[in-house]
Amino acid sequence: MTADRRMLFVHAHPDDETISNGATMAKYVAEGAQVTLVTCTAGEEGEVIVEDLAHVASAHEDRLAEVREVELANAMTKLGVTDHRFLGGFGRYRDSGMMGTPQNENPQSFWQADLLEAATELVAVIREIRPQVLVTYDQFGGYGHPDHIKAHRVAMYASILAAADGFRSDLGEAWSIAKVYWNANPRGLFERGMAAIAAMDLPFEMPPMNAEEFQFLCDDDIVTTEIDGNAYVDAKLDALREHRTQLNVDAGFFAAMQLMKDDAYGREFYRLLGRKGDAENRETDLFAGI
Repeated sequence: MTADRRMLFVHAHPDDETISNGATMAKYVAEGAQVTLVTCTAGEEGEVIVEDLAHVASAHEDRLAEVREVELANAMTKLGVTDHRFLGGFGRYRDSGMMGTPQNENPQSFWQADLLEAATELVAVIREIRPQVLVTYDQFGGYGHPDHIKAHRVAMYASILAAADGFRSDLGEAWSIAKVYWNANPRGLFERGMAAIAAMDLPFEMPPMNAEEFQFLCDDDIVTTEIDGNAYVDAKLDALREHRTQLNVDAGFFAAMQLMKDDAYGREFYRLLGRKGDAENRETDLFAGI
């Protein structure tokens, strides 16, 4: 890697990266940083929302993985990200579905994967690209999805193992990541957004929403970092549109969010490990202090 600034994003399924970090990724690519994405599964168990591709769902032909692989590649093109990989290679780990489902018990599922084995795959990537910054989920995986939780555990364990001189020299030279971030979604911003949407005369119906029902939200005062990606909102929306089996950004909730374009899509939030949140004095650069 030749870029002086290098960052690694670790996500569970295709589309997670664009929803949480699309503007951030596009911003840093445009600024010359090396952005690498590792996706842990191909999202085989995702619900297909478009009728013309319903036949590829896991309950039918079980070919959704190959479709989502293409969707992810197209989305990364929109964001300018040229280095995107699947953990252990495409097809190594299968989407785990939700807790308590048969898919979650599948021995090939990411949830059932050996933690050390999966983390070792990521150590190799870390030692290859040598990122100063790592971005992943919090310990709850944002909203409790097994694959998100497992991605968090794998990323955190790998960040420790990658820095250990005595761990698997065949994976490359030890590398210590300077800053580890967890994605964050401030409750206050969400509530203000819902209030703004409620006051609009929308040309479509919106289901009732209550911030208390959304487990992915966090208190504003634990957020340490806010990235202004307003200049990259269009790129993020274009990337989201590539994930057409999973998302329709021009209908319902996602369409309403477009009416608040910059607030909803251009600002992305993080928690820096080792730093106390400060709603009045947030970082504005993931590489700050490096």
